[in-house]
Amino acid sequence: MTELELAAHALEHTQGDAQVTVVRERSLHARFARSAPTQLTEIDDTTVHVMVLRDGQTGAATTNRTDDDALRDAARRASAAAAAAAETGPGDHPGLAAAQAYRPHDGFDLRTARLDPGTAGEALAAAFAVARDEHAEAFGIWTAAEVRTAIASMGGIAAEDAVTDAYFKAVIRDADGRSGFASASATAAARIDPNEVARRAAKLVPRGALAELPAGTYPVVLGPEAVATLVDFLGGLAFNGLAHAEGRGALVGRLGTRVAAPSINLSDSPRFTGTLPRAFDAEGIAKQPVPLIQDGVANAVVHDLRSAARAGGGARSTGHATAPGGSPWGPGPTNLVLIGGGAADEAELARPIERGIYVNRLWYVNPVREKETLLTGVTRDGTFLIEDGEITRPLRDVRFTDSALGVLERTQALTASARLIADSEFYGRRFATGTVVPALRCAGLRITGGA
Repeated sequence: MTELELAAHALEHTQGDAQVTVVRERSLHARFARSAPTQLTEIDDTTVHVMVLRDGQTGAATTNRTDDDALRDAARRASAAAAAAAETGPGDHPGLAAAQAYRPHDGFDLRTARLDPGTAGEALAAAFAVARDEHAEAFGIWTAAEVRTAIASMGGIAAEDAVTDAYFKAVIRDADGRSGFASASATAAARIDPNEVARRAAKLVPRGALAELPAGTYPVVLGPEAVATLVDFLGGLAFNGLAHAEGRGALVGRLGTRVAAPSINLSDSPRFTGTLPRAFDAEGIAKQPVPLIQDGVANAVVHDLRSAARAGGGARSTGHATAPGGSPWGPGPTNLVLIGGGAADEAELARPIERGIYVNRLWYVNPVREKETLLTGVTRDGTFLIEDGEITRPLRDVRFTDSALGVLERTQALTASARLIADSEFYGRRFATGTVVPALRCAGLRITGGA
């Protein structure tokens, strides 16, 4: 029985408005530390999620079993939860989506879907070899997966999709505990070169005495890893349609106004080359590109069915539901793309800077004031001084406190090339996402202290 056949079969056990989502994950994780394998985990699991709608309220239940008794019980539990919610009063869900047409994508790679443990072993061996050459140790993870998703609903949705993803990150750490970090992600494992990733991390290991900078505002070159962190936070703080409709979003009253430098063009583009594409969202609505910031002007936020209904004024779902029936946290962009500029590389970005900072990666970042997109965090795994236009001495890590939109507003230049930056931390069912970004130069980043 295919995933779609299972979803349709489970739907037969429901009554009234209901949606069944079936997700089968096959994945492999290989972790390593101190240049030795530490954990190999293989997952092959199917989850059936039943969502029932009653008077605008939703109830849900899940099961990992696929027999009729389990499916019937999940339908019963979801229906009881929806009925209990409806007793509190009418909800704000507008109803199930109608049948959709879906565009194909290139997000599935058959070779990656085989999940060959030998590929993981080769990746780890490459990292260990680089670390050995550097008289250092390697830490990190290699992971790959095939995920098949199917949705069947009383609204007429009959959708199925298959995607693959692979990810490799390497931390090269010397005997003094100094480290460099690099990563790569793609829809196909063959597109990742573990040796190149590990060597990139090794180049970022600080060597020599660490310089220090007092608190202040400094020109900065942010590598793609750092840029992706800021852009990802904007996904929730600025482009979440539920937060926007409820007056909590950073772009409330600012759509149609300039919020970034004219060189900033940011979109959610599920079919952009290099992303991790999907055909539809968690409500079965076809994915579509959404221009979010065009030439520095805020253009749009993203919606699921619930947030669009809350927003009113003709707002419609843009295909960005992250959970059946809509997540309590609202919708979110999962294929953010920041278009690059004209700089050849990060060295060219640094040339106009007399004294500033190069940041490879940001870590432990948290929002301070969400409507201002004010964040605080620290630099990590590759922070250097920029002196007289050159990236020079290693710098002790620093704490920054600044606005993500403010950084984009003060952006002066971007590299022409961009990279897919993803994350390996999958909690619950695997849902791989990534952000395609270049490196950039910002006129000023506010440093508030040491790390």
